[in-house]
Amino acid sequence: MIKISNNVIYLQLVYNFFKIEFMPENLIQQISIISVSLLNLFITVWYCWLTYKQKIKPALAMWIFFTIAVAISLATYLKSDNFSLLDNILNTTDMVLAVSVTVAIYLWGDHTSRFSKFDKGCLVAVFVILLFWFVTKNHVVTHTLTQGILVIAYFPVVSRLWKTRENSESFLIWIAMAVTPAISLLSSKGTLATIYSVRAIICIMVLLLLMLRVEYLSRKQLKTI
Repeated sequence: MIKISNNVIYLQLVYNFFKIEFMPENLIQQISIISVSLLNLFITVWYCWLTYKQKIKPALAMWIFFTIAVAISLATYLKSDNFSLLDNILNTTDMVLAVSVTVAIYLWGDHTSRFSKFDKGCLVAVFVILLFWFVTKNHVVTHTLTQGILVIAYFPVVSRLWKTRENSESFLIWIAMAVTPAISLLSSKGTLATIYSVRAIICIMVLLLLMLRVEYLSRKQLKTI
C-alpha cells in the first residue's frame, strides 16, 4: 500500500509539473523570454559564423529588409501602447539578430549576396510603406503594413531558391527561427505582438518547405545522372 501510494504521489507531481496551467503565469513568461533570447543569440552567432566560413550564402537584400522592417515594427509596437521591450521579446531580439547578420553578410558575404534588379524593386516597396508611416503617423496600421515588408524580405531568397534550385541556407538555423516565435507567444502582450509572431511562423514554414523542395529536386537530378 505504501509503495502504491508513493507511486501515485510521484505521478501526481510529474503531472503537475508538465501541466502548464499549474505553472504561475509570470514564470511561464520568464521562461519564454529567456528561451527566446537564448535561441536568437544562438541563431545570431551561428548564422554569422556560417557566413564567415562561406558555408551559407544568405541574401544581403533580404537581411537589409529585415533590419528596416524589424526596426519599424518594434518602434510602432512600443508607440501603440504602454509596452516595454520585453513585452515583445521576439521583435526586440530580432533587432539584434537582423543588424548582426546584415553586418556579417556585408563583411564576409560573396557576390551572390549583393543586390539584383529584383532586390532593388523590393527595396522600393519597403520605402513606400516607410513613407506611409511618416505621413500618417498611424502606428497600428503601419505596424500591420510592416508585416508586409517582412514578407517581402523573403522574396530575394525565395527567388534565388526557385531559380537556381540550390539551397544556400541552413535547415538548423531556420528550424530554430520557426521554434523561437512559437515560444515567444507565451510572453507576448498585445495583438500586434501576436501578429508579428504568427507572421514569422508562417513565412519561415513556407521557406522551409521551399528548401525541402530544392533538396528533393537536387537528389532527384543526381539519381537520373
